[in-house]
Amino acid sequence: MSSVERPELSAVPETALWTLWQRAVEARRPDAVLRDPKAVDLVERIDYPFAERFGTSGSQSQFQALRVACFDREVADFLAREPRGTVVCLGEGLETQYWRVDNGRAHWLTVDLPEMVALRERLLPPGPRRRYLAADATDLRWADEVDHDRAVLVTTQGLCMYLPPAQVKALIAGCADRFPGGSMVVDAVPRWFARLTMSGKMRTAAYQVPAMPWAMDAGERDKLRTASPAVTAVRDVRPTGGRGLLGALLPLALTAPWLAAHRPSVTVLNFAEGPEAA
Repeated sequence: MSSVERPELSAVPETALWTLWQRAVEARRPDAVLRDPKAVDLVERIDYPFAERFGTSGSQSQFQALRVACFDREVADFLAREPRGTVVCLGEGLETQYWRVDNGRAHWLTVDLPEMVALRERLLPPGPRRRYLAADATDLRWADEVDHDRAVLVTTQGLCMYLPPAQVKALIAGCADRFPGGSMVVDAVPRWFARLTMSGKMRTAAYQVPAMPWAMDAGERDKLRTASPAVTAVRDVRPTGGRGLLGALLPLALTAPWLAAHRPSVTVLNFAEGPEAA
């Protein structure tokens, strides 16, 4: 079997290659803010013009790594509390979080589009505690595949911004109803960034960023409670660390009122333990 993969993905699934590339660029640095040898290995095994297509930007790769680290921290905290819990990764693409934070006892379920799951199965074959399901993440029938006797954390890293707002709300509500006592980690781009993608202005010389119809300024995170009465708490997850100019500016971006309110965000939603009255 050939060790080189030549993927041909449609617009949104192709973003999995973009995020993989950003993690690998950062991970190759001796002072990396995210250690991800699996991402470096995947880039070396995939025949794709990563640099030509996406460019190489140290600040961009570091920014993406800091975002990913927010998810890692939340998953690691969940597994510390619930070592045999289930992590459900919606729209995971070629994320390699399992290899960064797995505790050796948890169960993992990836739900992604068929073309993405097929590629992931070839590059990152499933294991005894890792299952892949080819399905639309917005079709909540995948929830039937989750063991409800275990604590559940749902992640939607790099997914919701590509969905219509009504689908994002329905996805949150569906997870809140199906996983009482569980939680969900959602990331969002700010509205100004989404407008640039919708107008086609987010691009490199060779790559057009897909439109992002759903956006949320960080200052709006409490609105996520309106998705369902079963959403009982909303918590901001702030990036930490960083180096160079980005590291120096990060505290300002998190505290200066306008910047803090209009930055990209990662948010944890907690779900009620039982059915909530409407």
